[in-house]
Amino acid sequence: MKLTKLINFGLVCCVFAFSASAQQATTPAPATNYNPADAFGPLFYTQNGNEFRSAIGAPGPKYWQNHVDYNITANLDETKNMVSGTVTITYKNNSPDKLPYLWLQLDQNTFKETSRGYAITPSRSRYGAQGEKFDGGYKIQNISVAQKAGAVKFTSIVEDTRMQIRLDQPLAANGDLVTIKMDYSYIVPKEGSDRTGHLTTKNGEIFAIAQWFPRMCVYDDVIGWNTLPYWGGGEFYCEYGDINFAITAPASHIVMGSGELLNPAEVFTPEQLKRWNAAKLSDATVHIRSEAEVTDPKSRPAKDKLTWKFKITNARDAAWASSKAFVLDAARYKLPSGKTGLAVSAQPVESNGVDSYGRGVEYVKSTIEHYSSKWFEYPYPMAVNVATNIGGMEYPGIVFCGWTAKKAGAWGVIDHEFGHTWFPMIVGSNERKYGWMDEGFNTFINGISKKNFNKGEYAGPPADLHRIGKSVIGNPVYENIMQMPDGMAERNIGVNLYSKPGWGLDILRNQILGEDRFDYAFRQYIKNWAFKHPTPFDFFRSMENGAGEDLAWFWRSWWLNSWKMDQGIATVEAVKKDDKLVGYNIKVVNLEKMPMPIILQIKTKSGKTEIVKVPVDVWMKNTSWLVRYPTTEEIESVTLDPDKVLPDSNPDNDTWTATGN
Repeated sequence: MKLTKLINFGLVCCVFAFSASAQQATTPAPATNYNPADAFGPLFYTQNGNEFRSAIGAPGPKYWQNHVDYNITANLDETKNMVSGTVTITYKNNSPDKLPYLWLQLDQNTFKETSRGYAITPSRSRYGAQGEKFDGGYKIQNISVAQKAGAVKFTSIVEDTRMQIRLDQPLAANGDLVTIKMDYSYIVPKEGSDRTGHLTTKNGEIFAIAQWFPRMCVYDDVIGWNTLPYWGGGEFYCEYGDINFAITAPASHIVMGSGELLNPAEVFTPEQLKRWNAAKLSDATVHIRSEAEVTDPKSRPAKDKLTWKFKITNARDAAWASSKAFVLDAARYKLPSGKTGLAVSAQPVESNGVDSYGRGVEYVKSTIEHYSSKWFEYPYPMAVNVATNIGGMEYPGIVFCGWTAKKAGAWGVIDHEFGHTWFPMIVGSNERKYGWMDEGFNTFINGISKKNFNKGEYAGPPADLHRIGKSVIGNPVYENIMQMPDGMAERNIGVNLYSKPGWGLDILRNQILGEDRFDYAFRQYIKNWAFKHPTPFDFFRSMENGAGEDLAWFWRSWWLNSWKMDQGIATVEAVKKDDKLVGYNIKVVNLEKMPMPIILQIKTKSGKTEIVKVPVDVWMKNTSWLVRYPTTEEIESVTLDPDKVLPDSNPDNDTWTATGN
């Protein structure tokens, strides 16, 4: 039986026929590691969709997640580098299960010398306290638990970075509420896992405060209580709710936090308040507090202390920064719905040049507007960048970025950290387990954003996937990207969580699905899981359903395994009819375990160049494929993947030339 199929080759419009014949099926192929049954085997999904998580990759009709609100009053003591406060937690159990106990996260406890994180983290690791000796960890007092204003009997234990509250009577299913209240304090590390800390500048200390209050662990329908310790490398998995917080700091400080500043008239000077309000209507940067004013005592109210009040709604966390050294800039951003908000940048004078965070507001505004129009609308009333000693870290509505970054570096870190608003602040994946679901997705959307900003001001050359395929993809040095971050060598995290999933999504979008199908499916994923908790397989299902493509071979190759790719040109043979040239048979072999589409560049003697694309389907049952190319001209050369957009690991078999064969 002879099968003939027409294919659109894309880059150069060319339609040709290719065929599989009995002769092709029996032609011996070079030794290969490729096994079609491994790549295209059945039963990729180990369980069916259900009423909680549907087969289409969206939340099911009975999907649930618990809800938590926080009310916090806190004080910053800059002489002791201490945060102290009181947190009131209102926890709603929407699950169908009774909960006899509750679990909370105590992330600061990782900085205790007795912690598990301290034990396994090298002293100079990015993910520890970098060797600083201090009295780390929470000091917690006066814990109380109540329901409907009545006290509840309980006992509690603290185990490393978790607290368990054991209730005398279980919290009922389907909507029961409990309130937990406690006082706490802790010393802020100078460099706290590159996520929180404080920086000494010539005009004062900058405090970047995060993981700063006890938070509820997530209870979900996947594994129940998510109680992985905070070792430092993995990030966070948090419930959604409303967070009200009031920060009392020295009046010389400016405090910026997640969400909306509720009392600007109480904390700014009259002139600053006027500028703050003007910025809400300005597309250009407004200097709320200029560089020249930083050392002027009159640029702050003449008081001892001030309390700054913030609120962020439907968020999974909150953070803030405080300093007397801040230059403060702002301008409005505009959202597709017509709503506006305030883009803010706070930086010391050392970082205020136009080659650095002097353009911070411009960078913040651009990223918020781009991602809002491209993927999903930004949900918060402010977007605050803070330049400090943290290389780059994201929280809802606020990011901390390295204070020495310049030009493309400053743009890139702001763009990356605010890209995290979408992953994992809007799409609330489990960062402790699946770091690639926030870092990799974000790396991918950053690449599109970089091309978009200011007509490509900071756009770099495209990645050479051949070089990457040769040195990185399939290299046993790198762990599987599904491994949890704390189970990876620290030096490999950049590749495993950021680069490799980013490259994979680029390939899926540009070489397999095309922009239209990919973007539609990806937007559906974001929309369906906004402010919810997807798993990796929810993502896989969502992309397959939205794009209309079985991608099990791709997930197996790139995500679930660490396979290599190696396509090669085995032979190029002229085909004649009545002693006249009518075409060529080009034999492509698949020599490694990863299948990918075939991209061939064919040059003829006259100089004509055509691109031939063959879909990945040809590898479902073959280890070699005969591309039949009709032409009456002699072929000068054949090259596999000339633009190096696929991770081919062996360049030596990618080119055939008439003179060299």
